[in-house]
Parts: sequence; structure tokens; C-alpha cells
Amino acid sequence: MPRTIARWWPLLPLVVTVLLLAAPLPAGSEAGAGGLAPADVASAGLVGFALVRTLRQRARPLTAVSAVVFALPALAVTVATVTAADPMAGLTGYVRYLQVFVLVPTAVVLLLRDTRDFRVVTGALALLALAQGAIGVHQYATGTGASYMGEDIRAVGTFGPTDVMGMATVVAYGLLAAAAVALRPPAGAPRWLRPLAVATTAALVLPLALSFSRGTWIATALAAFAVIVLTGVARAVRVLLVLTAVSVVLVGGLGVGSELVAQRLTSITQVTDAPDRSVTDRYTMWSAAASMWREEPVHGVGLKGFPTHRDGHASIGLSSGSDTAGAGRAFQRQPLLSPHNMYLLILSEQGLIGATAFIGSWGAILLGSLRRLRERRGAADCGLAAVALMIWQTVDFLYADIGGPSTVLTGVVLGLAAWWALAPAAPDGAKTA
Repeated sequence: MPRTIARWWPLLPLVVTVLLLAAPLPAGSEAGAGGLAPADVASAGLVGFALVRTLRQRARPLTAVSAVVFALPALAVTVATVTAADPMAGLTGYVRYLQVFVLVPTAVVLLLRDTRDFRVVTGALALLALAQGAIGVHQYATGTGASYMGEDIRAVGTFGPTDVMGMATVVAYGLLAAAAVALRPPAGAPRWLRPLAVATTAALVLPLALSFSRGTWIATALAAFAVIVLTGVARAVRVLLVLTAVSVVLVGGLGVGSELVAQRLTSITQVTDAPDRSVTDRYTMWSAAASMWREEPVHGVGLKGFPTHRDGHASIGLSSGSDTAGAGRAFQRQPLLSPHNMYLLILSEQGLIGATAFIGSWGAILLGSLRRLRERRGAADCGLAAVALMIWQTVDFLYADIGGPSTVLTGVVLGLAAWWALAPAAPDGAKTA
């Protein structure tokens, strides 16, 4: 037992950070609107623990490439904060960017030692997804979810109506982590692991559908398709047929939200022909963000500058906010404080400096993950998970940005992909750092 504890206890802060997102937010908490959630506090402990452990080991903490990949976003955010009209106003944004894109991913890279550690963390992601997904399905079935189309049926898990993307994000992460194991189970894995992974993947399709999150659907579909193709064309055809059958049974055959899901899918392309309000607002904010960048192309309007400059660049078609209610919360008007597109948010607030740094960092991780997947066939499940999660994140950023309690998981996912892509190569299950 002491040897087992010694083997796994360094992962405890990381696993706790992930699983804390299964707990309901404290009563009256505004974490869903951008405040401090328990997982954020845990992530601070995670970063501190990783730092202390690295200093005690007196080992080189990161490779040169890893250091550059994480230094680029840190440098860009610092420049954007210093050059902002009101640097103090952007201080909270500065801390958030460092947390999500620098500190938490670096801590993950420092704590992971081998592919067994990687699988423990992705297993925690799947467990979290099942917990939040079960709550979301219950919310839909009992009419206790967030308000959608006049009914309290939108599955949001414990994140509430102010963070409607939270549960969808968590479920997507877990689905892709489970799918990677289902496609390529680890060598020597017990027989029950693959059926369990397949069942987990299938079970998470339902809460993902009931989240009514269009951006998450698109990102998940593209990420899943990409990694399925990476496993071979013949396997891709079989898996896609199975997934199609599962979707038809859950959404079509059982009638679970089928009409609402169909309406939500159709609304994706309805921009000029009677689009819904959320689509109109999103494209209007995208246009405003692009206008801000044209005004300040090099360093942008500064961190947290989008809300201040929004009305001066948006058309009169933009509404004052979105309505949120349900899931235990009273009706409230949620202000539109970002363009809901991470790339345009960075471009508008940090200009070409920030966009180059962040896209370059994410691109290096994604390309490195693909390269390492080709090199390390013995740990294909980890490689597929890293590639899938990174593809999902880069696609989802086209429709979302950081904010809310689930944001800390973005840092964890980036750290997992960065470890796979950039850590020194080692045999499956062997120490890498």
C-alpha cells in the first residue's frame, strides 16, 4: 500500500481539480458568470504543488520547446495588459489568461510522468462527464434545466443557466477521452475496458444532444471524425455506422428532444433567412470584434476592452443581452461581454501580437500531438485522446471563449495535449519527466 500511495499521490491535486467540477456551486455563487469557482481554487493549489515538487526534485522542469510554447501566450497577454488604456481594468483578465493558457497546462506537464498518469486524468474527465451528463439528462426529463424555447429543459448540469456551455464542454471532453480508449485500448488492458469505453461514449451522446449547444456539437463531431479516420478507413466506416445508429435510437427512435435538436441544427445556417436572436447577436459581435482589430491591429484594444468598445463598433441589431433562467436560478439579463469566439476575442483585445502567439502555441501542440501519435504506436489511446481534445478545443474556440467554472478544464486539456506532444519520448508506461 505505501508503494501504491507513493506512485499515485502526486496526481491527487490534478484529479481533485477535475472532479471538483462535479460538485454543485455554492448557493448564491456567481462563478458561472465569471467569478471564482472551487475548481479555480483547486487549480491554484495544483500550480503551487507542481512548482514546489519541481523545485524539490531539482530537475529541468520543461524542454526548450515546451518553455517557448507556454512563454508565447504569457508574453502576449503581458503586452496587451501593459498597452491597454486602463491596465488595472484588465488585471483580472490577465490572471485568467495566465491560469488557463500558461500556469495550469504547465502544471499538468510537470506532474504527468507517463502514459498511466495520462490515462488516470482522462479517466477522471470521463467520470466527471458521466456525472454531469446524468444530471443534465435528469434536468431535461424533469423540466428542471435551464430555460430553452420557453421550457426549463436545457441540460446544463451543475453549471446553471449562466454557463450553458459548461456541461456540454465537460461531456464532450469525456466522450472524446472514452472514444480514444474504445478505438485503441491500451496494450495489456483488461477485457472489460473496451466495452466500458464504448458504453461510456454512447451514453454521453444523449446529454451532449440535450445541451442544445451547436458549437459543441460541431467541435465534437469534427474531433471524433478526425481521430476515427486516424485509426483506419475501414474502422472509421464501422464506427460511424454505429454512432449514427446510436444517435438515431436516442434522438429519433426514442424521441428524446428530436424536434428541438433538429431546430437547433437548422439554425446554424440561418443567418439571413429568419435567424434566431442568438445567431444574429453572435455574428454582430464577431463583426464588432473585427472592427476593433482594424482600429488597433498590432496590440488590440487591451484586455477586457471588448465590452467597453463593443457599442462603438456593433450595429444597432445587437441586443442588450441574453435571457437566462431555470436550473434553480431566477430570470436575469446576461450582458454580452465577449464575441463568443476565442480567436476574435484575442484579435480584438490583443491584436496580431496576441493572435500570433496563441495560435502559434496551439498549432505547435496540435502538430506535435499528431507527430507523436505516428511515432508512438504503443500508446495510441493517449495520442488519440490528445489529438481529439486539441482538435475539439481549436474548433470550439470558433464558437466560444473562456469564462465560467468549466474554463479550468481548458487548461487541463491543453496540458494533457502538450505533455503528449512535447514531453521527451519514452516507452508506454515509463517515466518521461
